[in-house]
Amino acid sequence: MLQIYTDLIANIQDPEYPLTLGSLSVVNLPDISLAPTLDPSKFPNNVSPITTLTVLLTPTVTHCSLATVIGLGVRVRLEQALPPRFRVDVRIKEGTHSTADQVNKQLGDKERVAAALENGTLMGVLRKMLESC
Repeated sequence: MLQIYTDLIANIQDPEYPLTLGSLSVVNLPDISLAPTLDPSKFPNNVSPITTLTVLLTPTVTHCSLATVIGLGVRVRLEQALPPRFRVDVRIKEGTHSTADQVNKQLGDKERVAAALENGTLMGVLRKMLESC
């Protein structure tokens, strides 16, 4: 998980400040986990062919208006960089944001994510966030 953190998400730029998500502690190594998506006992060598990567985000303030944008940036980066056998789950860490349930619902809804990624202005923000990756 250290490689996922250092190589893929720690260097994503914050959309508001000229700092990375790693330097702002929005993404933290202990908040990244891997788990088999399917029951490993049903596969050869007890290894699930699909793995879920979960990243919990810690916004800098509990009312961060860009939490969804940051979550989308992390999700896009991971989905572009990881092989298809990974399922990406990006969420706000419990107790760190005033509207975490709403943000998590948006980040977990494939249709909402797809619609957001069709927005040219939002894609411009995401491209800028991912320039340093």
